[in-house]
Amino acid sequence: MRAQLRADLTAALKTRDRIAMAALRSALSALENAEAVVVDDTAPIVVGTEHVAGGAVGLGAAEATRRELTDADVRAILQDEVRQRAEAADEYAALDRADAAERLRAEAAVLTRYLET
Repeated sequence: MRAQLRADLTAALKTRDRIAMAALRSALSALENAEAVVVDDTAPIVVGTEHVAGGAVGLGAAEATRRELTDADVRAILQDEVRQRAEAADEYAALDRADAAERLRAEAAVLTRYLET
């Protein structure tokens, strides 16, 4: 699904579809954030040099593997993105900001297409 999101983002960039660009960029960012490694505050700090506190030394010493998301994880993240947009659209509509509400509903519709497959 991620490959399709990226391909559709490229197409949206070429056609200058601002609604699709915003929705797809946001969704891809949410997926990237979900893959981030959880920081463990209890891990011991390795002091590499006297110049950088907690600096790691050596090639790849500070790299960590990212989490692998399942298809269910990706669908849940996209559902959350759609839900957030729908809630924000309702809030904008209550504030008589129909333009912003319509934009968010259009973004939600773009992301909903990926949930229907």
